Amino acid sequence: MNRRAVAATAFAFLVAMVGTTIPTALYPIYADDLGFSSLTVTVLFAVYACGVFVALLLFGTLSDQIGRRPVLVASLVFAIVSAAVFLVPASLATLIVGRVLSGVSAGLMTGAGTAAIVDLFPAERRARAGVLAVAVNSGGLGIGNLMGGVIADVSSSPLAVPFVAHLVLAVLALVAMQMFGQAPGPRHEWRPRIQRLRVPAEIRGAFTRGALAAGAGFASSGVLTAVTGIFLANDLDLHAHWLTGFVVFLVFASVASGQLLARRVSPRSALPAACAGMVVASGFLAWALAGPALAPLIVSAVCVGVSCGVSMNVALATTVELVPTAFRGGVSSAFFTVIYIMLAFPAIGVGVVADALGLRDAGLIFAGLVAVLAAAVGFADYSHSRVRR
Repeated sequence: MNRRAVAATAFAFLVAMVGTTIPTALYPIYADDLGFSSLTVTVLFAVYACGVFVALLLFGTLSDQIGRRPVLVASLVFAIVSAAVFLVPASLATLIVGRVLSGVSAGLMTGAGTAAIVDLFPAERRARAGVLAVAVNSGGLGIGNLMGGVIADVSSSPLAVPFVAHLVLAVLALVAMQMFGQAPGPRHEWRPRIQRLRVPAEIRGAFTRGALAAGAGFASSGVLTAVTGIFLANDLDLHAHWLTGFVVFLVFASVASGQLLARRVSPRSALPAACAGMVVASGFLAWALAGPALAPLIVSAVCVGVSCGVSMNVALATTVELVPTAFRGGVSSAFFTVIYIMLAFPAIGVGVVADALGLRDAGLIFAGLVAVLAAAVGFADYSHSRVRR
């Protein structure tokens, strides 16, 4: 195993994901400066999600054809350009362009980055590869939120310094990938087109249950992301930007704990238990919104993260880690396509419904919907396990 290649790839993955969530903690500042409503913030999340989907659909299998490194390098280039766009004086147009570019960066990185890390580990250590891939993915998402919030509170230029820091990190990651990253594979003819992200028939059942379970966790985090900033400021009168970043950071930091827990839980009970945890998390979120109260919001964030970590560990172990290298990028991209769709719709839906009913009612509605989805997926997996006994 090439440790330098593993380190360079993991660092590139982490840095790319950091850039996708830095703006989250800064939205209240943009809202004050530019007069944004909660619906405008929803539009910014929607265009980011569109960037992810386009990248996954157009380039989801590209790393299987031309090698992992060129795709990872392209992701970092998009991350650098995105950070540069955010350094231009802010307007709705520049924010939309910056979010689309960061979405494309994330779409390129999630599928190819996960496949690249799994490729670099020998077969007998694939479980560790899956843990590392999820850790750098979720860790980057969490660090981006926290970094944006902390810098916003201590810097005199809160809308510039976070993106300068990310620009520097992305350049360092690009250099590391060029020096130590996995060499590109043999080149085949490829033309940009919407591709079918194929999932081999033998893993489709496990893929569906795993992707839906992990997606339910990301849906929960999407609801939390959508409501936290405005809820803390308007309902709890807490205006520290670092606190917004910290709550969302807790979600993704807890994913690592969930992965460690998954290794101690029976595979047959792991997904149902994770789905039960998401139902509990939705209950605490509803309590926080109805209160309003901070403590149950914190508990909800931790429950969501742990449950999501368990479900992602199981899902990757039963899908991406089992398929041949030639299909790994496509299966990984298909997995993250499902997850990002399920992340986007609740976050977008909360913003749309909040315009009519208010943020707290919108959050309560979507917390309930996520709980129902998680319960259904957990029951389906539990029933499947009983049939196999």
